[in-house]
Amino acid sequence: MQRSKSALLAGAAMLLALIAPAHAQIANNTIKLGVLTDLTGIATDSTGVGSVAAAKLAIEDFKLEKPDIKVELLQADHQNKPDIGGAITRRWMDLDKVDAVLDVPFSSVALAVQEATRGSKTAFIASGPGSSLLTGEKCSPNTVHWTYDTWALAHGTALALLKAKKDTWFFVTADYAFGHSLEKDASDVVKEQNGKILGSVRHPPGASDFSSFLLQAQASKAKIVALANAVNDTVNSVKQATEFGIQAGGQELAALLMQVTDVNAIGLQGAKGLYLTEGFYWDSNDGTRKFSDRFTAAVGGGKRPTAIQAGVYAGTLHYLRAAAAANTTDGQKVVAKMKEMPSKDPLFGEGTIREDGRHIHNMYLFQVKTPAESKAPWDFYKLVETIPAKDAFRPIAEGNCPMVTK
Repeated sequence: MQRSKSALLAGAAMLLALIAPAHAQIANNTIKLGVLTDLTGIATDSTGVGSVAAAKLAIEDFKLEKPDIKVELLQADHQNKPDIGGAITRRWMDLDKVDAVLDVPFSSVALAVQEATRGSKTAFIASGPGSSLLTGEKCSPNTVHWTYDTWALAHGTALALLKAKKDTWFFVTADYAFGHSLEKDASDVVKEQNGKILGSVRHPPGASDFSSFLLQAQASKAKIVALANAVNDTVNSVKQATEFGIQAGGQELAALLMQVTDVNAIGLQGAKGLYLTEGFYWDSNDGTRKFSDRFTAAVGGGKRPTAIQAGVYAGTLHYLRAAAAANTTDGQKVVAKMKEMPSKDPLFGEGTIREDGRHIHNMYLFQVKTPAESKAPWDFYKLVETIPAKDAFRPIAEGNCPMVTK
């Protein structure tokens, strides 16, 4: 009788082990995240503390769904240097046991982080970088690329201008991975549509004087002077193009990556009429406006979120939901669950993640308003066209991602 009772107890213990608490594989019921961003450099306005704030808002919303899971958040400045970004990532992985690295503006840094996390237990949820290599030839089972990429930006803006017979182009390109990718992707569109590339120049990131580059663009007589750069480089090149009278001389500017913080820095008088492609705009609907009010309250200064910061929020929220659903923080397993689960949030709506790690959602072609059209602070864009998710990003077969089933 005693043995029978012991056997029953042992069987009960085994049964309890099999139906262990839902989060038993999440160590200490804690998920640890790290926002690796630009806190002091040229992208700090469009990423930086705003990206940290966006991640915190995602954690707040996740806690409403799963109050029993604790989420810790670290932050670090990669100083826009790949070696520093890679070193911080490895330290976070080895010493701090960070489960996911978030944001990472600058493609060169993001590619270093992607290699550091590849094959590890840490996920990489990229919102800041734009290089389409992240889901192309260099794709990784640890990575999800959320907000935008050079292919989406180039195709959205270039196709619209080419349809309007703006068919001769000159590129002013930032001399690093992102700029190169952006110029290539836009050039491909121009050539496919029987347009002509009349020339290109490359400038160092963080340049202050664009005069020699803009004079070459002006001399080319190209209908479109395409700025394949970002943040302060875009701001300075647009301001100086206006001073050189490029638009007044009949040429038009296409900013292949522009964000609301860039328009705010330039001013509507200088930025008016520019076409740009974005995945998010703070004033699109009630959901984006509600989030933006929370964001503004968190960061202060009346600032509205950029698309990159919105992507940090959405990517973080989907990662946390997937980790909870998969009952693990193993990076590759969580990313696999993220691909399995459709995403849904008030900023990007409904979306999916492809086999190559590319998050798929609508993109939007906007035009910058004139000062007369703007009715309030940060009222910068008017919607020209919605680019459906199925058309917004590079076809998966064209990316040459080794993970994609042929």
